[in-house]
Amino acid sequence: MKKIIVGLFLIIVSLTTAQAQYKLGIGARLNYGYGLSVKYKMNNKEAVEGILYSRWQGINVTGLYEIHKAAFQTPNWRWYYGVGGHVGFWRNGGRYGNPWFDNNDNHTVIGADGILGLEYTFREIPLNLSLDWKPAINLIGYQGAWLDDVAVTARIAIK
Repeated sequence: MKKIIVGLFLIIVSLTTAQAQYKLGIGARLNYGYGLSVKYKMNNKEAVEGILYSRWQGINVTGLYEIHKAAFQTPNWRWYYGVGGHVGFWRNGGRYGNPWFDNNDNHTVIGADGILGLEYTFREIPLNLSLDWKPAINLIGYQGAWLDDVAVTARIAIK
């Protein structure tokens, strides 16, 4: 399996050109859980991002609309902010227990998300790195705010 992943990575890297801006970014998002991030830049100022990640033996799917702006007067750095929503599914409290749910319950939540982040895209290699804060509020199901989602994301930047 590792050979397949490495092979796919090398193929994608060889098909892309290094640049400060990208059209599509696909990569890993690391926070309290782990997941997948796919970001599509509609133009130089707007993007949509889909995030799929796991936490507490559950899964969360998030969709975001983002506004991107230049940072530090260089095309490599961009800061962004945006809004979106999520749907999450959890089966009991997980191995370590979920602090909000009883360990024998299943839960589905629907809510709203915000995002504030900073990203850097390398010119020499097709790599985009970002650091963001994504607060969320659950509106249906368990109702409450999740303010602890700070993540680092590494994406392959595809032209």
